This record gives sequence, C-alpha cells and structure tokens, in this order.
Amino acid sequence: MLRFATIGTSWITTQFAAGVALVPGVEIAYAYSRDAARASAFAEEIGAAGWSDDLPGLLASADVDAVYVATPNSLHYGQALDAIRAGKHVLVEKPATVTAQEFETLLAAAETADVVVLEGMRTAYDPGLARVRELLGSLGTLRRASLRYCQRSSRYDQVLAGERVNIFDPALAGGALNDLGVYCVSALVELFGEPGRVLAASVPVGGGADGAGAALAMYPGFVADIGWSKITASDVPSEVQGELATLVIDHIPAPRHLRVRRIDGSEESLTVDAPDFTLHFEVERFARLCAGEGDATPDHRRTVATLRTLEAIRRSAS
Repeated sequence: MLRFATIGTSWITTQFAAGVALVPGVEIAYAYSRDAARASAFAEEIGAAGWSDDLPGLLASADVDAVYVATPNSLHYGQALDAIRAGKHVLVEKPATVTAQEFETLLAAAETADVVVLEGMRTAYDPGLARVRELLGSLGTLRRASLRYCQRSSRYDQVLAGERVNIFDPALAGGALNDLGVYCVSALVELFGEPGRVLAASVPVGGGADGAGAALAMYPGFVADIGWSKITASDVPSEVQGELATLVIDHIPAPRHLRVRRIDGSEESLTVDAPDFTLHFEVERFARLCAGEGDATPDHRRTVATLRTLEAIRRSAS
C-alpha cells in the first residue's frame, strides 16, 4: 500500500483524493494543515485516516510513504525538497516549481534519496491528449496550432474589490499563466517539443499578477499560438492545422470531443471515453513509478521543458 500525506487543503486536493480512491493500492493516510482544526476537518472531508499540523513530524513518520504537495506555487519547491530529504516520494501539483533549475535540483535530490518525484500534470496522462497525439500523423505536415484555456475565476471579483487572493498573488507565483496557461504549454511541449523561440504579452491585474496572456511559439516550419485567461471566458476550441487536415480539440486540458476536418471537405468526429476531470491517471503513473515500474525520464524532460518555456514567456511578456 502506498500511503500518502497531503499538503494543501484547496479544491485540487479534494480532487486528488477522489483520484486516489480510484487507484488500487493507494490511500491517503494523513492530511496536513498548519491549523489543527482545519487539518482535522479536511482529513474527514477527504477520507484520510489521520491528520497533522506538524509538518516535520509528518515527514519523519514511518506511516507515510509519499507526499502530495498542493500548496501555493511558490511553496512547492521547499516543501517537496524537505519531503524528498525525509525519504518520501513526492507528487507535486503543477507547475512543479517556479523555475526549471528548481525542478532539476529536486531531481538530483530524489536520485540521492532513491525516491520518486513527479509533477502532477493531469493533461500529460490524460487519454484525450494521447488520442490527439495519435491523430497528428493524419494531418499532413503540421504548420499551425492554437491552444487555448480561458476560464474566468470565481475569485476575480475579489481581486476587483481590492482583496488579496492567493491564485492572483505574484508573491505566491500565482496568476493565469501558472494556473491555466501551463496546461497549454505542457500540451505544446508534449505534442511538438520545446519551442526554439517565444514571444509573449500579458494583461496584469490588481496586485501585479497576470490575468490573461498570449504567446507565439516558433519551430522550424511550424508556429503555435497559446492563449490563457482567468479574467475572461471562452469556449473557442483548440486546433492543430496540417496541410491535409485540421484537428479541432474541445478542451486542451482534457480532450473529449475531437473533429478531423480534411481539405477534401470530409469530417470525422471522435469521442474519448473518460471523465471530464480526473487525477487518477497521474496517480496511477506515480504509483507505478514508486513500485519500480517504468522510467520517469520522459516525464521529467517534459516538465523541465515546460518550465523553461514558461520562464521564456514571462521574460518576453515583462
């Protein structure tokens, strides 16, 4: 049995717990919060057997095999590093760290400690993205792609009212790029590799974080535009355009409805049979790696390339 402790009590951790419940041989043993009352209540909410408000003590516990880190982005690196040095496997919510160098430091520490570290990027393990990848070869020479994720945050009204909100706090590495744009960037890297060059612009909101943005990713003979927003909404699908056909993707973080439009006018619609939102695919991957099954090198390459691309976007947009 792989026994998890969770760090972080937000909505995403409840979704993680739901994913864990679908994977045999994995359970949540403890929920952690700095606040004892919150830790106890959250443990009950997600079905954890125990709770703790003592993080060093929790990391030292022989009753914990792995840690799921889902705190504000700026805290990921330090908490993951502490867990790794304590001999725990670590699944860290996206973006794994703020910089590629930080993640490479985690990888080195994990190798020394002989534990697994993995970014919880649900898109990368989603069967919908795998189906997209399979269809690329039928499109002919790829020339353009448009990857989008725009969803107005329910907390944006608080920002407009002048309140401090974690997901829009630059001191916590919040903002739309790290929260939603990262899905587009990870999919971009997974499908096409790391771009050679990017140009970007962003829309700041109160407090200084980015509320929306766009980037142009350039490859030899191919260009992709990326759009993200937490202050506006859109249901415009994503696309990959080849010389023979265009693939239309309903929702890039979890593709479920795909359409291939060929230059001869014919069309083909495909449906991916999977829940619209689930983390159990990444939990399955992590559990297999912890059991010594498989090689995480491709996962790590994607994470590092994604983080490098995010850094390039930030530099260009500044």
